[in-house]
Formats: sequence, structure tokens, C-alpha cells
Amino acid sequence: MSIQAISTAGMTVKYAAEATAGTRPTTGFTELPGVKALPALGDDVNTIQTTPLSATKNHTYILGLADSGGAIQLTVNDAPAFRTAYDAMKTAYDAAVVAGKGFWLEYCYPAAYEMDSFYIPVQLAPLGFGGAEVDSVLENMLSVVPGGDYVFATAST
Repeated sequence: MSIQAISTAGMTVKYAAEATAGTRPTTGFTELPGVKALPALGDDVNTIQTTPLSATKNHTYILGLADSGGAIQLTVNDAPAFRTAYDAMKTAYDAAVVAGKGFWLEYCYPAAYEMDSFYIPVQLAPLGFGGAEVDSVLENMLSVVPGGDYVFATAST
């Protein structure tokens, strides 16, 4: 019997810098604690009209470039454990930039689901203040900018 739907319970987000510039890492990812929500990420596919003058009813198109929409924001619990992990991630990101290497996020499903992870090459934006409300959890938004093609691939080790 196959599973028809799965829960998001147990998902994690990890990060890693490239060991070799231009090559997505497959090992050495570090979990980022406190991630509460991941935004949907898909491409708004551009189309390029190719309609010839001889057409009499419908336009024709080819695929153009895709647009992920710019910065994406992950909702996180803004707690000491997250801040410590963010500082380590920022240090790793800065070192990767200086070395001319890329930096990746990995959205991981629980191993029991036997699903590929979702990988995104990113640029890390500065952490801001997520706001506050009476009688609520302190949250923040971790902003990243996709820096290339994202892909589903075997989970990291």
C-alpha cells in the first residue's frame, strides 16, 4: 500500500557551502533549528509568443525564462538556539562568498518517506526584526535570494 499523502512533521532545513565551486554539495549540511514555515517556491514561467501571420485562431508560444519571484522568506522561531545557528550559518556563508563558492539550502523530508530533498542555491540576506505581538511566539523571517537553478535530488548524508 502506498502513502497517498504525507505530513510535514519532521521536515528540516539544512545549509552547506560548496566544497567545489559550481557543484552542489551532497554532504556536510548543518540543520537550522526553529524553522516553522517554508514558502511555496515554483517558477512563474515566461512564455514567448511565436505566432506566425498565417495563424487565424490562436497564438503559439515557446517557453522562456522562469522567474522564482526574488527573495523568499522562511518563518523561524527567533530564539537563542536559532540566533546561534544563524551566526554559524552567516559565518559559513561569508566564507563561501570570499572563496567564490555557492551556498545551498536543503529542505529535507523525513527518511521514512523516501523522497528526494529540495535544494536551492541561495544568497543570504541580513537578518532583521520579525516584529512582536502580545502573548505570542517571537518569530523572524530568514530571507534568502535564489541564486540559480533549484532541484530535487537524493538527500544529503
